Amino acid sequence: MSRIPLIAGNWKMNTTVKDALSLIKNMQPGLNKIHGVEKLICPPYVSLMAAHVIMKGGSIRLGAQNVFYEEKGAYTGEISPQMLADFCDYVIIGHSERRQILGETDEMINKKAKAVIAAGIKPILCIGETLEENESDQTKEVLGRQIFTCSDKLYFLSGMVIAYEPIWAIGTGKSATGDDANRTIGFIRQFVSRLHGSGIADDVRILYGGSVSTSNITEYMKESEIDGALVGGASLKADEFVSIVKQAAEAKNH
Repeated sequence: MSRIPLIAGNWKMNTTVKDALSLIKNMQPGLNKIHGVEKLICPPYVSLMAAHVIMKGGSIRLGAQNVFYEEKGAYTGEISPQMLADFCDYVIIGHSERRQILGETDEMINKKAKAVIAAGIKPILCIGETLEENESDQTKEVLGRQIFTCSDKLYFLSGMVIAYEPIWAIGTGKSATGDDANRTIGFIRQFVSRLHGSGIADDVRILYGGSVSTSNITEYMKESEIDGALVGGASLKADEFVSIVKQAAEAKNH
């Protein structure tokens, strides 16, 4: 079993193209020196082409924050996987902000996963429970449903990543402890094992997300089940993101 750690920065609806390029240029020297961990940034759509140009030949991967599940057609405002394939290695699907604010369903997210993999891109499937679900002991039920609906064996064989983001921890400053996150991610891995066997479960990378920062990344990365992090606000500050990636590499390669 050899799971390469992945640290992904989700920039959400932040940065103009000019801002994005400046941020990337500030990150590149530090990130390109770090080995033993995969580094990924996900800027807004409008910056992907320009980011791809200045990142070419470097060690940082590029991803998108969302995608539509059709190849082309009358879907005003949407972006297809084929449009992203020239630029992106990864695409985030199922983020809780899209589930909650924009009404995306598990079925829609499954369609996205299938379309993304057909285009040769790796999906990062986000799953997570609300505070109410957590406090009423429904976490396993919710996560199981979200995984089961998007669990085609091909997805895992094609390199799909899972990101566990408890909704109550996203952008709130609150975060799960390393031990709590490791226990939940261990459950996710066991669930995948029940579906597709221990071989696939041992290979799938599962990230933690939710108020990840320079002060807690090492706590998460020391845990055996956690393979990286999906980083929000801290990925918009070059020094902080470089520090998070460096600490992650040191913790996993210690």
